[in-house]
Amino acid sequence: MKEQQHKRVIISGGGTGGHIFPAISIANALRQANPEIKILFVGAEGKMEMEKVPAAGYEIVGLPVAGLIRSFSLKNVSVISRLFRSLRMASGIIRDFCPNVVVGVGGYASGPVLRQAGRMGIPTLIQEQNSYAGVTNKLLARRAAKICVAYDGMERYFPADKIVFTGNPVRQDILVGDEKIIAGLDYFGLKKNRPVLLVLGGSLGSATINRTIGSGIEKLKENGFQVIWQTGKYYYEKISSEFGVSGDDYKIMGFIDRMDLAYSVSDIIISRAGAGTISELCLTGKPVILVPSPNVAEDHQTRNSQALTGRNAALMVSDIEAPAKLVDTVIDLNNDLEIKTDLSKNIAAMAIYDADSRISDEIMNLTV
Repeated sequence: MKEQQHKRVIISGGGTGGHIFPAISIANALRQANPEIKILFVGAEGKMEMEKVPAAGYEIVGLPVAGLIRSFSLKNVSVISRLFRSLRMASGIIRDFCPNVVVGVGGYASGPVLRQAGRMGIPTLIQEQNSYAGVTNKLLARRAAKICVAYDGMERYFPADKIVFTGNPVRQDILVGDEKIIAGLDYFGLKKNRPVLLVLGGSLGSATINRTIGSGIEKLKENGFQVIWQTGKYYYEKISSEFGVSGDDYKIMGFIDRMDLAYSVSDIIISRAGAGTISELCLTGKPVILVPSPNVAEDHQTRNSQALTGRNAALMVSDIEAPAKLVDTVIDLNNDLEIKTDLSKNIAAMAIYDADSRISDEIMNLTV
């Protein structure tokens, strides 16, 4: 009997942790469902995925694609040239790998790969993380077989018959638990019975959040806070040289490897509002103050935040208001047990624990 050919899937996208970690979660779920499956990642050259994906045990190839500069710039000539090169390379990668399905998780590389797969008649699946669909995914949706979403009302952007509500996949190792609190306090060098503020500006970092925490660190300490401060890789050297890596009441890190411990010990979390991060925050069930980045397409982080604030599941402070309001908002929230309790209950009610397996099921259905 002829040996059955293994299923083959390309997963494309990346650029930030918000795209990469969900993509790896999907790959892990596919491999768990079918250990013989062949998976190839396609990312953008020089971006984080070129390091993180191989570390997770998967093969990746890079495209020279880059994002357009939104203001007029001659650099966009190079960007367009890179796009055409990436389209040609994507066609070659697809022909060589012969995937049954191509999955797009967002990020620079997702567009060229899904576009070429669709033109070549290969089923494509879009994983739309945000509550507001970007231009690229709306265009790619015309040829997509399925569109996995994490928010209600996405028929505003996509054909309703293609939409499947799955939630956003998250790293399962971030799940919190009481047993992790003692380990977390020891890991970060913190004391018991004092509130812990966790500051997350995204994997690359947030200039606004970092400046605000830097100017407000003494006020936070005066109000009893201990701070775990993830600066992001772009800001770590500057901030750690100014404040030191750690003090009596704070720990500064460029990137937090043990997010499960950080979430477990935290009492309040400040965060950007990327879709993947929000999905993780729902699993933590902790009071959250969202500071949406203004430097993203279609201001989608504000829309992501509003999906939570509309359910009384988070507070939101705009980027422009953050320097004046963010630290006081943290202190006021910590002093209001009723609001903290309500926020925790409501954000936990939005958690979806099996999004990765739901998406994996949809992908496998397309390989038949």
